[in-house]
Amino acid sequence: MERILSGMKAAAEPTRLRLLAICAYAELTVTELTQILGQSQPRVSRHLKLLCEAGLLTRHREGTWAFYRLAEGGACAALAHALIDLLPEDDPTLTLDMERLEGVKAARARAAADYFRANAERWDRIRGLYVPEAEVEAVLLDIFEGHDIDEFLDLGTGTGRILEIFAPGIRRGIGIDLSHEMLTVARARLEGSAFRHCQVRHGDLYNLPFAGASQDAVVVHQVLHYLDDPRSSLEEAARVLKPGGRLAVVDFAAHGEEFLRQEHKHRWLGFDDADIAQWLLGAGLEARAPIELTGRPLTVKVWPARRPAEGAWARGQARAEAGHN
Repeated sequence: MERILSGMKAAAEPTRLRLLAICAYAELTVTELTQILGQSQPRVSRHLKLLCEAGLLTRHREGTWAFYRLAEGGACAALAHALIDLLPEDDPTLTLDMERLEGVKAARARAAADYFRANAERWDRIRGLYVPEAEVEAVLLDIFEGHDIDEFLDLGTGTGRILEIFAPGIRRGIGIDLSHEMLTVARARLEGSAFRHCQVRHGDLYNLPFAGASQDAVVVHQVLHYLDDPRSSLEEAARVLKPGGRLAVVDFAAHGEEFLRQEHKHRWLGFDDADIAQWLLGAGLEARAPIELTGRPLTVKVWPARRPAEGAWARGQARAEAGHN
């Protein structure tokens, strides 16, 4: 009761109620919220602090920025959603807030478009070396078809495209990327109401901000070739996968296109099936047969895997060690 009463007290103020309504439609920084509300940053920050302390909003840092969004899960999150549902759609103040929010979204879209234009030629050259992405996406959807996915994790989310194609079939999706510019692109892509259950985060693939065994599905899409230690990143992905959960790694088969290392910062020139299988096995996963999508000169490989049910992995390891001895 105390938690609910604290949430009601926190929301019972005009500016804070407006903040709840705005954050129900987008994940926003203090600067963006200040622009929408037309109030000073210190005042807006105080209101946001109270809402976060009451459990109505959540806050996460991304470099020097902090992003705010409506809380998910728990009684106070339910309270926040209930209050927003009660707000009249024709309220003049909220109408103006929504108009200003659209302006913020438009500015994000322009920033994303500028970044794309600056890098389009480079990306188009790489995409021209392998099969269309639509073929890769179809394989990924097929791998996870028929499996209930409450928690979906996209590692190296880039433009957010993988979240976009999986969104209709998941309860909640999170994309992780190290590039602030790519996260700007992904946020612009996932602005629509169909993607409110999806979000992106700045993060380190070697140290994911999730509890062990918390994710139903993990996709590692075209990111391993940038990493110094891809094996460790797969071990971390396996750590957060639930027993019975599934993982798919998408990357290039081993190749000799040296210009990708020199001009595009690829750390690895693709991967062999044996290496990926060994890394997945070492991470406690059952590797499945890889799927090959042949292109010229690059071939894309999709390596599916799953985490065994509790106890199955330990029994398998014991049998393997006994056979070896």
